[in-house]
Amino acid sequence: MLISDKFHLTYCTNIHPGENWELTKDSLEEYIPQIKSKVAAKESFGVGLRLSDKASRELGTEEHLEIFKEWLDANGLYVFTMNGFPYGNFHDEKVKDLVHAPDWTTNERVAYTKRLFDQLAYLIPDKVSGGISTSPISYKHWHTTPDLMQIAYQKGASNITEIILHLLELEQETAKYLHLDIEPEPDGLIENSDEFISFFKDYLIPIATVRLQEKYNIDSKEAKKYIHRYVTICYDVCHFSLAYEEPEETFEKLEKAAIKVGKIQVSSALKITYNEERKAQLWNSLKSFDESTYLHQVTEKIGEEVRTYNDLPTFIQERNEFSEIRVHFHVPIFLEKYEVLSSTQEYIIKVIDYIKKHDVTAHLEIETYTWDVLPGSLKTELSDCVIRELEWLKGKLLS
Repeated sequence: MLISDKFHLTYCTNIHPGENWELTKDSLEEYIPQIKSKVAAKESFGVGLRLSDKASRELGTEEHLEIFKEWLDANGLYVFTMNGFPYGNFHDEKVKDLVHAPDWTTNERVAYTKRLFDQLAYLIPDKVSGGISTSPISYKHWHTTPDLMQIAYQKGASNITEIILHLLELEQETAKYLHLDIEPEPDGLIENSDEFISFFKDYLIPIATVRLQEKYNIDSKEAKKYIHRYVTICYDVCHFSLAYEEPEETFEKLEKAAIKVGKIQVSSALKITYNEERKAQLWNSLKSFDESTYLHQVTEKIGEEVRTYNDLPTFIQERNEFSEIRVHFHVPIFLEKYEVLSSTQEYIIKVIDYIKKHDVTAHLEIETYTWDVLPGSLKTELSDCVIRELEWLKGKLLS
């Protein structure tokens, strides 16, 4: 839905089953119309579409894509953003670090992302820009030496250049402006704004500039314009709070580097402030978030450095002393506290305050994908949860 004629607001449908197109379609038809009826009954409602590789392949067969577009139009819906980060199944099985696989060093990731962009170009309305969020190149623990990391960065930049060329051709053919939104996260090869800018400057620009010059016979200035146009950052609020980055500083740093924000994923992490008197209750509450499906990295700021534990079970097992930690567990954005634990909701408020005053991005997508694995006391009917999050965020944007 459009807020203040400025923000396209939606939620990410990665919260619904999506192993194949039939499951995806059934989930969309079950949930989205009823959610729209509560939050945008008399206006168009944007969809943050998530397609697995298998679902995307099946959507491209027979007349599924055309039928889906007709269904969207008939129900006052439109797709403006997609989540192209998880390639395979994202529910009811162990995901953990495999959420990055296949990564940007592979041809499979390139083919999948190109196909998603072709489908988005067909689905998106005229005069609306669109983006697809994606993995931060790879998972850091798969590349255990500086040399291996450098190879991954180089191969990732080369493959992302293929996407730049594809998006340029798509825009020339369809007049649709689409962008790739790289999403930093803990233990990704790109974790924070400094690493994003370094990748952009040290790998993507040098590699992509040469390819663009060779293909289009243009100068380096023109080539860099296309790189900055088609590759943007996905600012996930949860992830940047885990990096202990203040939103205003990050947005100003990105603007100085001429890097666009393609999408803001509105999400919240767990925050735990140590309390000796309630130590036992604190650890018990924290254990209730230890589940086996997703990675839940833990970060702690020590001086100017951010220390990362690769998963919540590691941190719980070590039981190190701390003053404050943050956990990569997307909790409901309307949740400020849970038992003796807190959330990083204040980062969402800071982001909202900033984007209302500055032109950062038009794409806002709530991404609380953990409803199935939350502690039992936080679970309610899924559509009610989504509606509550959308209404909460809408109210903040309009206040």
